[in-house]
This record gives sequence, C-alpha cells and structure tokens, in this order.
Amino acid sequence: MTGLVNLFRDNFQQFDATSALDIAIISLIFFWVLMLLRGTTAMAVMRGAFILLIAAFLLARVFDLRVLNFLITNSFTGLLIALPIVFQPELRRALERVGRTGARAFGASISTEGTLEAITEAAGDMAKKKVGALIVIERETGLQDYIESGITVDALPSPELLHGIFFPNSPLHDGAVVVRNDRVVAAAVTLPLSENTMPGELGTRHRAALGITERTDAISVVVSEETGGISVAAEGRMYTRLDDVRLRALLQRLVGARRDGDA
Repeated sequence: MTGLVNLFRDNFQQFDATSALDIAIISLIFFWVLMLLRGTTAMAVMRGAFILLIAAFLLARVFDLRVLNFLITNSFTGLLIALPIVFQPELRRALERVGRTGARAFGASISTEGTLEAITEAAGDMAKKKVGALIVIERETGLQDYIESGITVDALPSPELLHGIFFPNSPLHDGAVVVRNDRVVAAAVTLPLSENTMPGELGTRHRAALGITERTDAISVVVSEETGGISVAAEGRMYTRLDDVRLRALLQRLVGARRDGDA
C-alpha cells in the first residue's frame, strides 16, 4: 500500500503544465473523433470491436489463456494499421471538414443571389410540369472528379438553360447539373448513390442527390418527375416538400449567398 502511495506521489510530482496540455490535446482529439463518428455505421463497428476486445482480455486474464493473451498484447500495432483502412470514409470526411474551415478563412467563393434565384425559378417551373431535375451546387469541396464524368457546359445559370437541359428526351437530361462559382460547368454528371434507406416515393435521382452530400459539402436540388415535389439534400440530410419560398430561403441559408456585385 505504501509503495502504491509513493508511486502515485512520484507521478503527481512529475505532472506539470506541459503534461496538462498534452492530456488536454489528446482528450480533444478523442472527443472530436467520437463526435465525427456519432450516428454513423463506423461508431457501431468501433463499439463492437471494443466489446470483443474487452471480452477477450477478460477471458485471457481470468482463465490464463496464454495464446489469447499473446495475441491481444501483440495486436495493437496491427490495429493501428487497420484503423485508417476501416474508417477511411470517416477520416476523409474529417480532413475535408478541416480543409473547408481553412477555405472559409481564406474567403472561399460563394454563389450570388442571382444564381440561387435562377435555380429556384427553374426548380419551381419544372416541378409544375413534373420534369425531373438534379442540380448540384459546389461549395468548398471540389467536385472535379464527378464533373469529368459529364458533359462540359460552362454557361451562366438561367431558368431557360436549366429547363432546356432537363427537358425530357434531351441529350443531357440524364444525370446532374453542377454549378460552380455562378457557372453551370457540366451536365449529365454521374453521382454516387446513397446507401441509406429512403422512402418509397424517392427514387434513384434522390439517392444520387443525397449521396453526393454524404461525401462532400455540396448542396443538391432535386425535382421529382413522378410527384413534382422539390427536395434539397445537404450534409447527408434530405429536406422534402418544398415550395418556391421555402426553397429560396433554404438555399440562402445553406449556401450563404452574396448579393450580385458584392466583393
């Protein structure tokens, strides 16, 4: 008992401001990782791995299982290598968030109200005529990999242009339109599909709209050709049953538009 008290006292005497800072940084890193994984499948995987590891450790200690104890003791190096592979999507999302924070600090570009107004007007008009459409607004995360899968357009956004692209049986109506820096840069773009379960009335176009927002910080506006409903996907979440007024307000809030002519 005395030895334990002396050991505790010796360790406490070595504790200084640097040690406190070290502990605080490590705690913040763990907290940030847990917040990042919260609500994802990665959290369930981590919880299951932790339970199995604790159960194996207790079995090895209680029953003196030497082989199992050896495997647990020497498996941490392998786990450190496996973690970046298993949680690659979450780690990539974390690095993108850090990069987006830096981009905002350096004044990353945002869309003007004119661009959002053109998208809103086009979506409302196509919804009335039940013309399916999918418009993606690029923000800080670049979409060049997806843009290259489509057809280059490079034109100012307007309701007439967007309606013409998505007009039924037109060469470019399949796929998505990508808007970057107040320009329609590409059409007929192929997007990744979300793996999340969606309501029956939401089809492939909605899964694509949601899928791109799960991997990037883009905003998707989708019009259903079956129901004429307007939806917006952002940060892996779908906002449905929007009208022109709600769509305009939501886009202004999510994209953070500036007035035309502002610096």
